Amino acid sequence: MVNVPSKLRAHGCAQDTCKNYYFTCQQCDKRYTKKGNLKVHIRVHAGETPYTCTQCGKGFYQQGSFIVHMRIHSGEKSYFTCQQCGSSFTQKGSLKVHMRIHTGESSFTCQQCGKCFIQKGGLKSHMCVHTGEKPYNCKLCGKSFTHKRSLNSHIKIHTGESSFTCKLCEKSFSRKESVKKHMNIHTGVKPYVCYQCGKSFTQKPTLSTHMRGHTGEKPYTCNLCGKSFSQKGNLTIHMRIHTGEKPFPPGSAPSTDSIRLPGCRFRPAPRFLSC
Repeated sequence: MVNVPSKLRAHGCAQDTCKNYYFTCQQCDKRYTKKGNLKVHIRVHAGETPYTCTQCGKGFYQQGSFIVHMRIHSGEKSYFTCQQCGSSFTQKGSLKVHMRIHTGESSFTCQQCGKCFIQKGGLKSHMCVHTGEKPYNCKLCGKSFTHKRSLNSHIKIHTGESSFTCKLCEKSFSRKESVKKHMNIHTGVKPYVCYQCGKSFTQKPTLSTHMRGHTGEKPYTCNLCGKSFSQKGNLTIHMRIHTGEKPFPPGSAPSTDSIRLPGCRFRPAPRFLSC
C-alpha cells in the first residue's frame, strides 16, 4: 500500500513529488520523494516483473534494468568506460563502484575484524564467515555454501560441466583457471609470497590463512562462547566441546604414527633419561 502523507495533500501539492514529505513503503519503511518510485519499489515485494525478455524469459520490475539486460543479447557495447584501466560497464553505477578500486575507497567495513569492502554485497557475503551461515544450498545433494559462486561451481559437478580435468590426478574442475592453480601442487610452483616474511605458497587461500598469523586476524568466532580462531578448521574442532561430538569411537582414534600429511615429516620425540 502507498502511504501518502495527509499533510502533503493538505498543503495543496498537485504533483506526485515534494521536497518536504516522503512516500513510505508499508512493508519495509523505505522512503521516496516521488510516488512513481514507490510504485516501482512495491513490485519487489509483490514479485511483479512486468518487463520480460522475449529471448531468455528473465523478468524485471524496472524498465531500466530490462533495457540494460537486452544489451547482452543485442551485443550493444557498454557506454561507461574507466579512464584508468579501460574496463567498460553498461551502468554508470557499476563504473562508480569500480572506481573505488583505484581510489582505495572502502565504504563498507566489517565491525568484527575491520576488513573493508567496496560493495555492500561484499560485506554481507563476508559476514557469513563470522556467523557460520551458509545460505546457498544445493537442491540435488543438500550441501550448503557460504558464497553463491561456490554453489554455482558445485552444481557443475552434478550437471557434468566439470570439463577441465587434471591429467596427473584426474581431479575435475568447472573452470580452466582452477586447473591452472591446482597444477601448482604437482609442479611445486609457489607464486603466492608473503610480503612480510617471504614464505611462499602454492594456493592463494593458504597465503591468506598464513597472513592472519602476522595480522592477528581471527575471523571465525564461536557463537556460543565468543572464542575466535584464525582458521575455520580450528573452530570446527572447538565446537565439539559444546556439542560433545566425538569423531572417533573409543579405541578407534588413529595414532600419530598412522597419520601422514603432504609435505610433513614426523620425528620421534626425544627421550630424557633420569640420572
